Amino acid sequence: MFDPGEVRDILIGSARQRMPLTYSALLAVLGHAFTRPLMRQLCKVLDRIDEDGRAAGEPGLAVLVVRQSDGLPGQGWFAARSTVHDDLPPDWEGPQARAYTEARQAEAFDYWKTA
Repeated sequence: MFDPGEVRDILIGSARQRMPLTYSALLAVLGHAFTRPLMRQLCKVLDRIDEDGRAAGEPGLAVLVVRQSDGLPGQGWFAARSTVHDDLPPDWEGPQARAYTEARQAEAFDYWKTA
């Protein structure tokens, strides 16, 4: 349903602007209203984009897609990273999760500003 290349291009543009996107905003850019089933499909594409980027030595892009309520990625983003990274905060909400998220976003912002 979602073209990983299109989603990746949108996220690279977001990184170059140093602007995270909410799940709803990304779905809207892709021509869809927010629904939980669409969000789940989108999250699978985001995971694939990060897996491919990791293999290419790039920082993650999925971290740029956040909840409107608190500006953090969803719990699934943290869970997907737990199999690859051992530096995760103990919880997916709160100040440690925010600091971790902001650090990963900064990596993407810095990488894509010149790439």
